[in-house]
Formats: sequence, structure tokens, C-alpha cells
Amino acid sequence: MALDAVLITHLHSDHFFDLVPFTYALLHGPRSPRERPPLLHLPPGGLEVLRAMTRAWGPEDLIEGAFEIHEYDPDAGSEIGPLRVRFCEMPHFTQTFAVELADDAGRLTFGADCAPNPALVQFARDTDLLLVEATLSEPETGQRGHMSAREAGELAAEAEARRLVLTHYSDELDAARHLAHAREAFPGEVELAQMGAVYDLDRRG
Repeated sequence: MALDAVLITHLHSDHFFDLVPFTYALLHGPRSPRERPPLLHLPPGGLEVLRAMTRAWGPEDLIEGAFEIHEYDPDAGSEIGPLRVRFCEMPHFTQTFAVELADDAGRLTFGADCAPNPALVQFARDTDLLLVEATLSEPETGQRGHMSAREAGELAAEAEARRLVLTHYSDELDAARHLAHAREAFPGEVELAQMGAVYDLDRRG
């Protein structure tokens, strides 16, 4: 399946460094060149961050050669193919945006990296599928940018989401325990994000 678009929620390295090997694959891989480059949607200021990174070893426009780049306006929303896109700023250690992807069939809300917060509850209200980070094994105190699986379940329950997928968790955590904590707080369907997973949001089916 060809990838048409990539959307970056914030500019921490674990969320965008993979663009570098992806760029080389697009430019020099056996299936290149493509008829049209994939779209790359970046938060405000993202393009300059990518240029500063690639200047460290080569041309600053390296990634621009592989993608069609857009910096989105979080207040205006956007469109990706048939999908309507909305953004909501989240509490994290750098500027970060939750994302909603929707069409007439359903809604997917991705919380990005964030601490528990009422803004995400409101943003995700009644969503069909809520992807929420569950980085922590237990809640932390003080300044926070992440949440635990139980907190993710509580947030999904408060938002009255239909389904919950936990993401951004370490493979060093006890996956069964992580899942159980979320299920204690959220009465709906809960699962752990898996590589290559496909989610059907079509309520008409």
C-alpha cells in the first residue's frame, strides 16, 4: 500500500527523525521515483527544524526533495484527501497538537504526547476511535507531558469515546498489565497499538 501523507504532531525526535531514512528510500529506493511525492504536514516552524537537522551532514533541502511539504495552521484546520483535519494544542514539553481525522463515515482522534487534560476530553468528545499515549507505568507528579494507561482509560471514558487504542508505550512494560489498567477505567473496547494495524471507522457498515 502506497503512503500518501505524513502528519507530524510535534517536533520531538522520536516523532520525526524517521523522516530521514524515509527520505533516502523515496529518493533512492528500488520503487522510486514516484509519480507524486507524499504530502508532509508539519506544525508551524517545522520546515526550518528539518533544514537545521539535515544541514548537520548535507543539503538543508534534503527532505524537501522527497516530500510535498505544508506547514499547517492549527487554528484553521486542513484537509488530507477526503479527510477533514482539526488540531488542538496539548500540554507537553514542546508545542504539540492533538489531531482529528474525520469524514462522513467516522472520526479518529489522536492525542499526540500529552499529560491528562480537559482540552483533549472536549476535543475527543464522542469520537469513534481515540488513540491515546500511555507512556507511564504509573502517574507522575510535577510538570508532566505524558500519562499512564489508567489515565488514558479515564480520559477516554470522560470523553465517551467508542473505542480506545493505547499507543506510545514501551515494549519493556508489562503489556497485559498496561491493558488491564486501561480496561479498569474505560468500559468500551481497548487494545494496544500494533505495527501495521488497520482500523475500520465506518459506522455505516
